[in-house]
Amino acid sequence: MTRSTASCLIVILLFTLLACSGGEDDDRTWAEGAGDPDDRPEEAVPVDVVALGRGTIESALRFSATLEAERDVRVFAEAQRRVVELRVEEGDAVKAGALLIRLQDDEQRSALNKVEVELRQAKREFDRQKSLYDRQLVSEQAYNDAALIYDQAEIATEDARRNLTYTEVRAPFAGIVTERLVNVGDYVTLNQPLFRIVDFDSIVARIYVPEKELPFLATGLDARLTAEAIGGASFVGTVDRISPVVDPGTGTVKVTVATPRQEGLRPGMYVEVELVTAVHTDALLLPKRAVVYDNDQLFVFRLGDERRVERIKIDPVLEDVRNIEPAGGLVEGDQIVVAGQASLKDGALVRLPGDPDPDDEKEDADNEDGGDAGETGDGDES
Repeated sequence: MTRSTASCLIVILLFTLLACSGGEDDDRTWAEGAGDPDDRPEEAVPVDVVALGRGTIESALRFSATLEAERDVRVFAEAQRRVVELRVEEGDAVKAGALLIRLQDDEQRSALNKVEVELRQAKREFDRQKSLYDRQLVSEQAYNDAALIYDQAEIATEDARRNLTYTEVRAPFAGIVTERLVNVGDYVTLNQPLFRIVDFDSIVARIYVPEKELPFLATGLDARLTAEAIGGASFVGTVDRISPVVDPGTGTVKVTVATPRQEGLRPGMYVEVELVTAVHTDALLLPKRAVVYDNDQLFVFRLGDERRVERIKIDPVLEDVRNIEPAGGLVEGDQIVVAGQASLKDGALVRLPGDPDPDDEKEDADNEDGGDAGETGDGDES
């Protein structure tokens, strides 16, 4: 080995030792700077709270339904004739028995006139035979023959009158004509649909309630209905009928809700239905947004002393869309966490809006230390 080669090896060895020594110092410095995690200051969790108050809360069952009219019928032709007179149009209100349409009735009137003449003749003959029979001037057979002819004439007259009524189509009940399916001059056939009439006073909502809710149902129970199609208007109906049987396939009971006559309500319209089963007027109201769910149990965090929170289990008495009435554990005025509670634990330190931010305080302290050092340095230079 030459002298120059040996010198190079010595230099390399020295650099290697220095590098190892510096790494250990760096590792030691990092470890000392990190410190013990248990000695670090506890970090406060930022949250929002609200104070509990009292108010009214309703327990309601909510469903969707399509309105339908219980009296909604098509009116059919009962004779084969030509339309000669039309009395109503779509949208017209009609009374029960009102004339809707008249069919050609020449043949029916002629037939009725003929049988009415025969009826009068048969009655006169029957009266004469009866008078003679009462005086024993004619046989019983002659009297019976006259009675039979009279009965047959009466039946024929009733049939003719009935056939004539078929040429006049009348409303089966009071309602609104929603469809007109014929025009004057049309030839209609037997059982051809002519009109559709809807009784708007018979509009109902049918809902299907789970059988477990049966104890809370009763006829006359108020139902609140909301129709988005007419601007979200709400109105109050009542439970009119509850089916006596449970559908085994769905486990539900059909409930019919009667609606008041309301401008704009139409069969086929979609509505939301709420059955109000209980109302508490002086209830402690706990916002649902404060609730944390854990294994099917409900908890909230109440703000305590020194900005620490307490985890409290909640048992609901009633609940609506926004609030819960708790059975106990809370009182009016309690400060309850409503934002930031997802990561909280019992006893956690929290920070409310308006509280000093620890990061800002540290930054201010660092700035002050830096300023002092700068002033000291300037003094030394001078």
